[in-house]
Amino acid sequence: MRDRFFERLGEMAAKDSRVFLITGDLGFGALDKYVAGFPKQFLNCGVAEQNMTGIATGMALEGRVVYTYSIGNFPTLRCLEQVRNDAAYHGADVKIVCIGGGFSYGTLGMSHHATEDLGIMRSLGIPTIAPGCLWETSEATEALAKYPGTCYLRLDKSSAGDTSRPGEAFVIGKARELRRGEDVTLIATGGILGLALSAATDLAQRLGITTRVLSMHTVLPLDNAAVIAASRQTGGIVTIEEHTVNGGLGSAVAELLMESGNAPRAFQRVGLRSGFSSIVGSQEYLRGHYSMDERAIVSAAMSVARGFGVFARQSA
Repeated sequence: MRDRFFERLGEMAAKDSRVFLITGDLGFGALDKYVAGFPKQFLNCGVAEQNMTGIATGMALEGRVVYTYSIGNFPTLRCLEQVRNDAAYHGADVKIVCIGGGFSYGTLGMSHHATEDLGIMRSLGIPTIAPGCLWETSEATEALAKYPGTCYLRLDKSSAGDTSRPGEAFVIGKARELRRGEDVTLIATGGILGLALSAATDLAQRLGITTRVLSMHTVLPLDNAAVIAASRQTGGIVTIEEHTVNGGLGSAVAELLMESGNAPRAFQRVGLRSGFSSIVGSQEYLRGHYSMDERAIVSAAMSVARGFGVFARQSA
């Protein structure tokens, strides 16, 4: 995802001198090409994320489209006051980019586990986007430049590869239906989308459960129509996110369905339930440990299907 982001950002910078990148002293292996090509559209502010956000806001208010870039929690939680009071409150064109969503930097410990960011950024009322594949990453990078105000883009070390389809347009706030089904709907955000697609294949081949898969790359604004349709048309919903179950995708989906009077017949959330991730390991290991791997997704979907009576219907 990181490489796709910089590739698209470079293309944008070549066409629009307003595009500007500020980093908190990281990522120079990935940044080299951009910096060499656009030295006047780049600033390294050092390990000072609060300053980075303040500078970005000032530049944005003077007409720039500024992307701030850092690891995990650093461009979000570490400078939350500046994101809230400076950028978001003033509607500045600051596009906050996190590389390392969820457990991407799992071996570096809890300080680098970005597992609360979606809920926190969503609570500020700013567009909150977590691409699930390489195509979504590239398209979201440019879409944000055209979207007014402060936005958040969460990138991941994992992805579902490239799920693009001929003639498809990326729209902020519009979910993508990647698989059709009637028994269960899997709604995923971020790189964990790849596991949702694998789980859907397993459910179909091994258990005969037909699964609708939605890539909900935008957590805010949520695609209300797609979520409500899934609740009405399928047996139940499973939300999947590499994030705490509090405040993120699962919360957004549940809030919408309950408030609109469209409660699903069965509902499960796959995500972090232990508060903080207190152990260290690879992204794959931590997903397994905290029940966010393909096996956990299949189990949650089976629970929903069982609640809807899918297995009873199959045996009838």
